[in-house]
Amino acid sequence: MLHRPFLLAAAALLLSRTAQANITLPKLLTDHLVLQQKTTVALWGWADPGEQVTVRAGWAKKPVQVTADAQGSWQVRLPTAKAGGPYTLTFQGKNQLTVQDVLLGEVWLCGGQSNMVFPISKRPNSGSYSGVVNEAEVKPRANYPQIRMFTVANKTADEPQRDVPGGQWTACSPETVGEFSAVAYFFAQEVYEQTKVPIGLINATWGGTPAESWTRREVLENDADFRPILERYERGLSTYEQDYAAYKAAQQLYKEEKAANPQLRRAAPKEPVGATSNKSPYKNYNAMIHPLAPYTLRGVIWYQGENNADRGYQYRRLFPALISSWRQEWGQPALPFYFVQIAPHRSARPELREAQLLTMQTVPHTGMAVITDAGDSLDIHPRNKQVVGHRLAQWALANEYGQRKRPTSGPIYEAMQVENGRVRLRFQHSDGGLVAQGGALREFTVAGPDSLFRPAQARIEGKEVVVWSEEVPQPVAVRFAWKPTPFPNFYNGAGLPASPFRTDQWRTPSQGKR
Repeated sequence: MLHRPFLLAAAALLLSRTAQANITLPKLLTDHLVLQQKTTVALWGWADPGEQVTVRAGWAKKPVQVTADAQGSWQVRLPTAKAGGPYTLTFQGKNQLTVQDVLLGEVWLCGGQSNMVFPISKRPNSGSYSGVVNEAEVKPRANYPQIRMFTVANKTADEPQRDVPGGQWTACSPETVGEFSAVAYFFAQEVYEQTKVPIGLINATWGGTPAESWTRREVLENDADFRPILERYERGLSTYEQDYAAYKAAQQLYKEEKAANPQLRRAAPKEPVGATSNKSPYKNYNAMIHPLAPYTLRGVIWYQGENNADRGYQYRRLFPALISSWRQEWGQPALPFYFVQIAPHRSARPELREAQLLTMQTVPHTGMAVITDAGDSLDIHPRNKQVVGHRLAQWALANEYGQRKRPTSGPIYEAMQVENGRVRLRFQHSDGGLVAQGGALREFTVAGPDSLFRPAQARIEGKEVVVWSEEVPQPVAVRFAWKPTPFPNFYNGAGLPASPFRTDQWRTPSQGKR
């Protein structure tokens, strides 16, 4: 007669083997997903080592087979047809899994911090997410079942993960659009209206995060300019307990002072960065980006930078390094990467905007949406997200969807020439001519050999801008919108605003901060 402990052990072993025998899929491969059309997509999962997995797609005539490797991982490359659906995907091993309502279309990864998180609808008690300015108009019209979003659950991880912590594909409707990333939704809506092709959005975002949180650890370790980020983080972990206790005490004092004086201008104390903080370097990447690869993408849209504003000069190298690391992860060296230049706000820094401009100018297959006319000096989360999504969509429509004549950018500074005490500036992207909206050009300053910038007058002459100041008889440099909260009115004829810029290379406050 067999003893009960033996029977329990045998049952546990049987259950374990049964569980191992079942093929499993990553959370991205679930009902309502969108796969990239007219290419070869990656589909993957896990099974027993050596187990044969057969994948059948509703658009394909023949199934594809693969054998799981020694670690139980498997991956197939499956050709896709032109946009359409819905289709069914079937995965057959020792068990069978079926994914329903699959569309073929265009897949965009949406990354960044809170301004990309910012949803269509207000989130009660969030303190940050007040809803888009035109929410009442947008929601009833958001009947786009072929626009779908997968929102990756927020999590950090010390090591690269094999799957994201959670998420599901949601079709856009008036009932669901409220929780969609507003920038991503408006981007997708415009692309869909122009192409009538299904759009899949993978929303991997987290408010308050610096770029290094989304960058592979090896990238930070192997660059002398980035290693101080890791060193600072490790030092902070070693003193975290006492730093956190001091923070809590300072926070309580701040609350008391704020209650006594609601007009208090002093900044709130900052919480120290702990081991699970979303501000930790590389850990958001490990948990929320690495597991998404190799899901085939058409491109990336990105809105981030506010949390790197005090290290704007470093960002001119850190941001391109992030882009490069993502392209390497996906094995797509020309992966389109379109991003938003941070909006005017009292905490913003012109050096960060310059770093973003330089990224667009030096990194191939990138584009930048300028939103100096859509900011809020007191709110770091401006509510007009439709203009942001629209300007990102212009890049995609022009470069990815064949609308080559569509303007993508406002005026971008190209060159200067000094003549008779005045500076003549030349610009790229002067589509439809240069325009001063609502009066004389604003936000130009000029400096002489003393490097002191003074307010300047500026006038459009054909395709150029002439800048001068009676106080600067020998001008050597010009800056435009070079401050945290500029209010410029310089556009091209296509209605796109000029990017802030400077003509000099003089040392800036964040230079050397790492």
